[in-house]
Amino acid sequence: MSNVTEPSEPTESKHAAPNELASLRIRYRVRFQKAGLLRWISHRDLAELWERIARRATLKLSMSEGFHPKPRIAFPSALALGVEGLDEVVELELAENISPAELLKRLENDNQPGLIIKSVSQLPEAFGKGQLKQSRFSVTLPEPADAVAIQAAITRLLGQATVSVERKKKTLVANVAEQILNLELSGDRLRLTLAASESASLKPHDVLDLLGFDDWIENGSLVIRERVILENEFQSDNPAEVAFATDATHNTTTEY
Repeated sequence: MSNVTEPSEPTESKHAAPNELASLRIRYRVRFQKAGLLRWISHRDLAELWERIARRATLKLSMSEGFHPKPRIAFPSALALGVEGLDEVVELELAENISPAELLKRLENDNQPGLIIKSVSQLPEAFGKGQLKQSRFSVTLPEPADAVAIQAAITRLLGQATVSVERKKKTLVANVAEQILNLELSGDRLRLTLAASESASLKPHDVLDLLGFDDWIENGSLVIRERVILENEFQSDNPAEVAFATDATHNTTTEY
């Protein structure tokens, strides 16, 4: 993809001995926005992009062990190709201790088109890895949109106990009340909250199919993930633990 900045050579650390770097593992949780043309890169490409950004920012990445060590970069939830993410999460493990404000500054200075850093948290040592709890989506309506028909389809779907969708030549049966936590027509958008499941979880495209609106995407509708909610959210007002971008909102619990 042409607007993704190509990597330059990483700069080596001058601040710690190799043995110190090998043993140090400090985890940071970064919330970011993936928008514009960047929504058309795959999850794998996004992970590689984050590695390049980290190296350009001269960060000392903590590496996995074994014959093919890889940087410890993790996403609680992958974002589907073509879906815009307004509040995504990535966790970086570094072999250095830098302040959240310094890490935020270095990541922002990369100026990757379509990637906006919202906040950086330095997680306590015993704090668990991010696990997805819920995802909040909105879907823009196609033109023209029949509000009466949309509301009727919502009522029919929410009235069912279970639904079945096809996934990789297998049939997935989902409990509607457990997985679809919110589904409503709000202004010019369909708003949807989906719960994560230990088994296969419903996706926005599944819900559109179940509603009978499988043609919305090809007719111009845009799926946006507005919020990733984790089982173990980290909240703090201590600037030594959390740094927010200047234009980022601090309200992370907005309800529909």
